[in-house]
Amino acid sequence: MEYLRIQSIEDENFAQMHRLMSRIFPPEEVLAFDLWKEPLADPTINVYVALHEGEVVGATEYRYYPGMRVAMTDFTIIGQADLGIGRFLYVNRERDLRRLEDESGMNSLGMFAEIYDPLHIEALRFGEALPMHPAVRREVLSHLGYRKLDIDYVHPSWDLEGKAVRGLNLGFRPVEENLDSLPSSLVVEFLRTYYTAIPEKPQEWLDMIAGLERRDRIPLLPI
Repeated sequence: MEYLRIQSIEDENFAQMHRLMSRIFPPEEVLAFDLWKEPLADPTINVYVALHEGEVVGATEYRYYPGMRVAMTDFTIIGQADLGIGRFLYVNRERDLRRLEDESGMNSLGMFAEIYDPLHIEALRFGEALPMHPAVRREVLSHLGYRKLDIDYVHPSWDLEGKAVRGLNLGFRPVEENLDSLPSSLVVEFLRTYYTAIPEKPQEWLDMIAGLERRDRIPLLPI
């Protein structure tokens, strides 16, 4: 299996990845094909695919914010079972994130991830890919050390229609195991920075941000 970076929508592997993403995720979570042109050219956004016998069978996107000392896993896609795709993507992503952390000269605080709540989205089928079932993914992330922030989480839809997307938790995997909360100012800065790419924010998201700005720290809860 090969771990290959995608940096252009002209890359034939990107077309495969986008088809896989569109099969796996709900439409509101998928950025339109042409709108990937600028993100893929951004050197701070890392998009990699797992290529097996010429076929894209998995993918991951992540980024590291040296100023905030945090990373974000945008998505992980496992298109088939019994190929070890999840472990392959995890090992290669972690290795690359350690490189980015070393280049920043600062130790990372941890990594954010949006985590589907299977109790609220059980109707979504996630492309018939069993490894992508929300309950499976949630337990895997729990094993890796992720916890959820104690907030009623909502995010702007990636279809750019200005809708509020629910059914997820904002998760965080702290480097320090005993860390039980995050400064709310860090959470706000991260969310404002991460969602800069979406111009139309729903009122629910703006209200969430305003609520976070009135808090001091956000507890990290088990998932």
